[in-house]
Amino acid sequence: MFETILIKPLYNAFIYLIGVMPGGNVGFAIIVMTILIRAVFYPAFSASIKTQMGMAAVQAELDEINEKYKDDSNERAKQTMQLYKDRKIRPFAGLIALLVQIPIFIALYYAFFREGLPHIATNLLYPYVHAPVQVNLNFLGVLNLLAPHNIVLGVLVGVLQYLVVRLSTNRSNSVQKRPLAADKAQALAMQQNLMLYAMPALYAVITYSLPAAAGLYFTVTNLISLGQEGLIRRELKNKTV
Repeated sequence: MFETILIKPLYNAFIYLIGVMPGGNVGFAIIVMTILIRAVFYPAFSASIKTQMGMAAVQAELDEINEKYKDDSNERAKQTMQLYKDRKIRPFAGLIALLVQIPIFIALYYAFFREGLPHIATNLLYPYVHAPVQVNLNFLGVLNLLAPHNIVLGVLVGVLQYLVVRLSTNRSNSVQKRPLAADKAQALAMQQNLMLYAMPALYAVITYSLPAAAGLYFTVTNLISLGQEGLIRRELKNKTV
């Protein structure tokens, strides 16, 4: 059932895109598929960013609730949910944005690792999706999408991920309406620094270890994230004018 509901549709979409790309270029297929899925789920990503901003804005109030009702978990949960309701915050919206990114990676995994491009698993194709005549795994003539250990791509992904986290951190800090207690502020600063430096380093190492196709996907995803961040910031700015 997992294969029927998730794997086959994604695999077919990916193979179809390879077939319509000039010269059967797999790199362009990865870029187009990533853009299409992120565009379809743009509302989910927008809601995720707005939720992050909302959570940051009420962090001091959440701390007050946690302190006031630290011995009454039921009342603490009730007051927390009421605060979210009053401020129109959907705390689980961020989870949707995270889950959306997983299907693309699953499709790439099946295409590159299980089925092993340039081989096409014709048994997984729908009747109206045909195997590409040509499968080109050299992106722009310089990037072998099957080859791992691309240090340039690893560094690029790490830098882009740093920019994504930096913008997210700045956004969260800019909407805090009340100063946090000293211990909370210190803990938050440590957490943000960990995310700011550890996550880009982790992405860089993962990109270096995997075939370049994964690095291309991470690069496109980060570029889209930066663009969507700008769009959402403009939307919110226009609403406050």
